[in-house]
Amino acid sequence: MSKQHTLKKSFSVSGKGLHTGIVTTATFNPAPENTGYRFQRTDLEGQPIIEGVAENVVDTTRSTVIAKGDARISTIEHALAALLGMGIDNCLICINGPEMPILEGSAQTFVNKIKEVGYEEQQAQRDYYVIKKKTEFRDDQTGASIVLLPDEKFSITVMIDYDSDWFSSQFATAEDISDFEKEIAGARTFVFVREVEPLINAGLIKGGDLDNAIVIYENQISQERLDRLADIINVEHQDATKLGFLNTKPLVWQNEPARHKLLDIVGDMALIGRPIKGRIIATKPGHTINNKFARQMRREIRAHEVQAPHYDCNEAPLMDVNRIRELLPHRYPMQLVDKIIEMGKNYIVGVKNVTSNEPFFQGHFPQEPVMPGVLQIEAMAQAGGLLVLSGLEEPEKWSTYFMRIDNVKFRQKVVPGDTLIFKVELLAPVRHGISSMKGYIFVGEKVVSECTFTAQIIKNK
Repeated sequence: MSKQHTLKKSFSVSGKGLHTGIVTTATFNPAPENTGYRFQRTDLEGQPIIEGVAENVVDTTRSTVIAKGDARISTIEHALAALLGMGIDNCLICINGPEMPILEGSAQTFVNKIKEVGYEEQQAQRDYYVIKKKTEFRDDQTGASIVLLPDEKFSITVMIDYDSDWFSSQFATAEDISDFEKEIAGARTFVFVREVEPLINAGLIKGGDLDNAIVIYENQISQERLDRLADIINVEHQDATKLGFLNTKPLVWQNEPARHKLLDIVGDMALIGRPIKGRIIATKPGHTINNKFARQMRREIRAHEVQAPHYDCNEAPLMDVNRIRELLPHRYPMQLVDKIIEMGKNYIVGVKNVTSNEPFFQGHFPQEPVMPGVLQIEAMAQAGGLLVLSGLEEPEKWSTYFMRIDNVKFRQKVVPGDTLIFKVELLAPVRHGISSMKGYIFVGEKVVSECTFTAQIIKNK
């Protein structure tokens, strides 16, 4: 598990908006842990704050727009992509207008500024949402689709396809989000010549130019019409018989448009609210399907707010039953942890295999064996005891004792044949021998019980 990060200090960027043409200044500020991404309209009365989550998206026509009441902020995707791609979990972005600056049309300036000010590690753990099964979203009208598969990291593959004589299909892949700065950040937004006039008529791309967008001339039109469009976007006249890019600045990569679509996905996935571990395969993506998928993911996360730890019974444990007996004084029938499979500075994961031979099943209950809830809490506490005792020089000389138990919930019966997975986390550093913890027990992917408890570590006489 890794820690959350925020910026070490604030930075600002200024420039015109791609669609409004309005010049704004956006200031990126450090934020407390578990804040996530938030935007603040400093030019409006009350300086309203809009949370950067998928439910607050109100428009995806040509960019991602979030709103709360009358406060709107558009074209947020490049900034969010930079934050997520550079590992910044918590940030407050203050802006004095309705649209983020488009800058060079990519996330490069944001990345450069983040590197310039640096980042700061926070105490809270980064709460990844681990993809454990295939999730898919399709738009039958457009043929777009997003598929999310299990993976050990966050990786993305994008495939784009257009009805074009010259520019048809491309793909781009980022095997790890850590490649964002090198492989994704510099990819500029793009537009087709055939789209320019309709976009202008719709009141968009008022701030667009060849410095912040790739303009693709992919289907031949008359010289007269091309000249008129060139005048509209203030570029030199081109030979209408020659298809290609109207920009004089060369592409950073041959598949730069596909990489920019990948950048947009990173920004739109930041609106899920939690970093994910999984592989996205996107076909013909756009902000609309990206947002629908992000909303679906947020529903999935709410339904599985606490995820079961990964357990592979073939892997050797960190602590077997013999090591556990060296640390804990408990013996049959009160030793309720069989092995420890994972442990960090602030958390531990243990296993208990519940068999039909457990002595408590004789009386609880003979005709319907159910593991008593108090023993489930005891099992969590034993796992927590292993966590705190393992950090002591002579752990076998110490014992842990309950002082308090709170917020106990039993969600499902535990019966013979169940394999219990305990996850216990420290709520605060151990002080004066007092430890507060939060514990969960899982059977499969379901939480069967949970509680918070306080224990005291006392040296044996």
